Amino acid sequence: MKFLIVFVALFAVALAAPAAQEAEILRSSSDVGPESFKYDWETTDGQAASAAGQLKNIGSENEALSVQGSYRFIADDGVTYEVQYIADENGFQPQGAHLPVAPVA
Repeated sequence: MKFLIVFVALFAVALAAPAAQEAEILRSSSDVGPESFKYDWETTDGQAASAAGQLKNIGSENEALSVQGSYRFIADDGVTYEVQYIADENGFQPQGAHLPVAPVA
C-alpha cells in the first residue's frame, strides 16, 4: 500500500513538472561546393554557429582546408559563451573571453 501511495505521489509530481521546451530553428543556411563551404544556423535556445571553409593550394602536395567560424551557446550556469576560431594547416585556434590566452614568447 505504501508503495502505491509513493508511486501515485511521484506520478503526480512528474505530471506537474513543466515540460522541457525543445529548441526551434530560427535560421539555417548552407552552401557546399567542391572547393568551399559555408553554413549558418541559430536556435531559439540561444545556440548559434557559422563557418566558412576554403580549400587552399588545390592539387598540390600542400593542399589544406582553411576554416573560419564561430559558435555560441548558453551553459547550465546561464552564461552565454562564444568562441571564434580558425582551423587550418596550423591547427585549431580558438578565441573567446572565457578561454585562457597563451603567453607570447
